[in-house]
Amino acid sequence: MLNRFAVILAAGQGTRMKSHLYKVLHPVCGKPMVQHVVDQIELVQADKIVTVIGHGADLVKSQLGDKIDYVLQEKQLGTGHAVMQAEEQLGKQDGTTLVVCGDTPLITAETIEALIKQHEEEHAKVTLLTAHAEDPSGYGRVLRNDDGTVAKVVEHKDATDKERLVKEINTGTYCFDNKTLFQALKRVNNNNVQGEYYLPDVIEIVKNNAETVAAYQTPSFEETIGVNDRVALSEAERIMKSRINTAHMKNGVTLIDPKQTYIGADVQIGQDTVIKPGTVISGSTTIGANCEIGPNVEIINSRIGDNTIIRQSVVSDSGIGEQAVIGPYAHIRPQSELGDNIKVGNFVEVKKSKMGDGSKASHLSYIGDAEIGQDVNLGCGSITVNYDGKNKHLTKVEDGAFIGCNSNLIAPVTVGKNAYVAAGSTITDNVPGEALSIARARQTNKENYVARIQEKQNNHGRKD
Repeated sequence: MLNRFAVILAAGQGTRMKSHLYKVLHPVCGKPMVQHVVDQIELVQADKIVTVIGHGADLVKSQLGDKIDYVLQEKQLGTGHAVMQAEEQLGKQDGTTLVVCGDTPLITAETIEALIKQHEEEHAKVTLLTAHAEDPSGYGRVLRNDDGTVAKVVEHKDATDKERLVKEINTGTYCFDNKTLFQALKRVNNNNVQGEYYLPDVIEIVKNNAETVAAYQTPSFEETIGVNDRVALSEAERIMKSRINTAHMKNGVTLIDPKQTYIGADVQIGQDTVIKPGTVISGSTTIGANCEIGPNVEIINSRIGDNTIIRQSVVSDSGIGEQAVIGPYAHIRPQSELGDNIKVGNFVEVKKSKMGDGSKASHLSYIGDAEIGQDVNLGCGSITVNYDGKNKHLTKVEDGAFIGCNSNLIAPVTVGKNAYVAAGSTITDNVPGEALSIARARQTNKENYVARIQEKQNNHGRKD
């Protein structure tokens, strides 16, 4: 196999997005557009990926990391000029170079592979990725010779009436013989209204040298969509969402209403899990088999074990074990680790805490900065009071402990194994294992209190 290289064009500002966020960093299904492109190119085993950056350069580097190379296009002088910036990295290499825009998040590795394969099989110097467009208005038309090779590419504004009837369009993604590409770029000029160096001019230069220009037509026009404004971004989101949801359903996941289910590009879900409407799952989330998620659940960057149920709740940056029941209306905040067979019920908030297997907080509790052992029962209204106004402190509740309703555990404090805390207690000292701790005022009943109060009020009224 020939060496494979890729140049990603990601230097444009994207003024039509009307955003402070650099265009290629706008997310589609939770992942920046340019990251989608890089991920697909990596699947075809490119030997080197060079990203051309300009506006927002540091942000793009931060997103993509150091696994790829970068070149800076200080002035945006056209697509040809952008590729020229990669000459130092690629100019002397033998092989095939893919050039693709960073704002085409829907392109797939399968299409890229097919494009490269046709390019190499036909020994072409340039191969265009084309598509069939029912409405090709505004696109450059691809005109072919009788043998299927490309005769020319004509822009819509320059096309004749007959040429405008052609529905095969140039998508702006190309394969080049690498050395031919950089040799031809030296001959591209900027004698045009915009004063820019256009990459498609390489096609004409190659044809004038009697070299082969080929084209691969993708069966999916949708893959070729370039995102230049918020309308196109919304369309890309719709298509990507449908693609992701379809893949999960084909892999054995039930989506009750796919149109009302939002799943990120990197989410993994086990077989026979049911996702109900209104659910949003994003980031690097992994959900096990036979789970029930939703309705109206948000899960972000979390791990969910097999046979777990989550309803009307939010889980972020946390782990939940198997056969757990979460919700409704629970909030599992970052850095929480919940074990197997646990229950976190309605209006319970868990933050940066661990709950051991079999433990329960069924309703109306706050568990923050805590280590809860196995088989612990936290009664209604149990609170770990973790913040003293300056620092956070740890609460420990050991295995088998029972915390009565409306109890405050003032951290730092430890409740020992199998201990009991009486309802309504405010615990400020450690509770030994097996002990019962009662920390509340003794009840006093004042008989005939209401009658005495009323008599005083009546007497006061007569004096006036």
